[in-house]
Amino acid sequence: MSIQFGTGGWRAIIGDGFTKANVQRLAAALAAKMKDEGVAQRGFLIGYDRRFLSQEAAHWAAEVMAGAEVPCMVVEREAPTPLIMFAVKYYELSYGMAVTASHNPALYNGVKVFTRGGRDADENVTASIEQYITALPESPYPVVSYETGVRTGQIQIIDPMNPYIDSIIRSVNMDAIRSRGLKVVLDPMFGVSKTALSTILITARCDVDVIHERRDALFGGRLPAPNSKTLIGLQSFVEENGCDIGIATDGDADRLGVIDDRGEFLHPNKILVLLYYYLLRYKGWHGAAVRNIATTHLLDAIAKEFGETCYEVPVGFKHVSGKMLETGAVIGGESSGGLTVRGHIQGKDGIYAASLLVEMLATTGRRLSELYQEITDRYGTFEMVERGYRFSPEEKGRIHRLVMEDKALPDFGLDIERVSYADGCKVYFKNGGWLISRFSGTEPLLRVFCEMDTVARAAETAACMERFLGLEGQNIE
Repeated sequence: MSIQFGTGGWRAIIGDGFTKANVQRLAAALAAKMKDEGVAQRGFLIGYDRRFLSQEAAHWAAEVMAGAEVPCMVVEREAPTPLIMFAVKYYELSYGMAVTASHNPALYNGVKVFTRGGRDADENVTASIEQYITALPESPYPVVSYETGVRTGQIQIIDPMNPYIDSIIRSVNMDAIRSRGLKVVLDPMFGVSKTALSTILITARCDVDVIHERRDALFGGRLPAPNSKTLIGLQSFVEENGCDIGIATDGDADRLGVIDDRGEFLHPNKILVLLYYYLLRYKGWHGAAVRNIATTHLLDAIAKEFGETCYEVPVGFKHVSGKMLETGAVIGGESSGGLTVRGHIQGKDGIYAASLLVEMLATTGRRLSELYQEITDRYGTFEMVERGYRFSPEEKGRIHRLVMEDKALPDFGLDIERVSYADGCKVYFKNGGWLISRFSGTEPLLRVFCEMDTVARAAETAACMERFLGLEGQNIE
């Protein structure tokens, strides 16, 4: 099976596409690319999460790097993806990688590649890597066993956890948090955020509880993605124990989910909006916002009031971080729960975002529900519904032809302002609402998102698209 990068790196089913041979082939391609670019001697960094075969795959990649005489550093602990991105920046490396499939189901694993500064590899980089993979010979690549590499120094074991934690502590108002004595419960979803996030919050004198903290490669039988269905346990804990906030992170801790003080799931759109509003109004920051095409336009309304701009980019956090770097934006994010803030790493970090949310509660002295009510009172309501559909190869071809080639649309009963086909099909309505239909770049799903001023209007508009595509009754979200 070929190695192809999507919006969030390379991901494949364990034992099918995700194999030792493919991991080694990817590492060999990266080593060859680094040598051709003259950056091999800077070294390469590898980290891994808690998924099945993640540590082993990290070792397989390190053995190939050592065999190619590329100095290799391995974060020899189960590590959050943002920690690995931070480490690439901290050690001033040109490339690094994390073995993770992020929020995908447990039968998947994969690799995310990072470039200088700790950024997600963009499309040019991943396309180049794929070309190097294709050009590789079929013969085995030179390898140095992991134990030998460590003994000879070709492979260096590192632990950048403390510098990473310290960088977040320096970025948030710890004194304000200490003054509040907030009660926080964490749900790592059997992933890798516990050590970093609990250390930060305990240092800030929060009362911290943790659930679902042990290692479970099956993630408790649930998808390791923080959403309203997977966070029932966190929701119950918040309600039963009177917590100020419940915080969940996905499998590799680059995405965030929140249960508010009323025990209600806070959609990632709302988290992004809250933080942008907080940074502009309460902290006095200035700057644009960046969102992908499937993320709330409430960000646009906030930016407009403060004399700022909200930029729209395709799905894939590399587009968000790239636009932030170009424009000096304050915040960038997506409706799936990933966000980053200016001055931190140029990628998603659920641990930093969680710390900033707790700072927001402490600094404003207000509850999450009160703060969001302040925003809706000021800008109106923006409600989103999300749908997901599995499909056969034949159905994918049919839907693609209908929407992207024939450019056919149903009669929504709404006036259309314009339609964009830059990344899927996005319909902008004259009433300010919108709908997008696009194939996921990380798993075999067709996704439909719709935002209107009420849930009912958003649901009916999404259902109209569902009927038009012949997918009635197939929603799995």
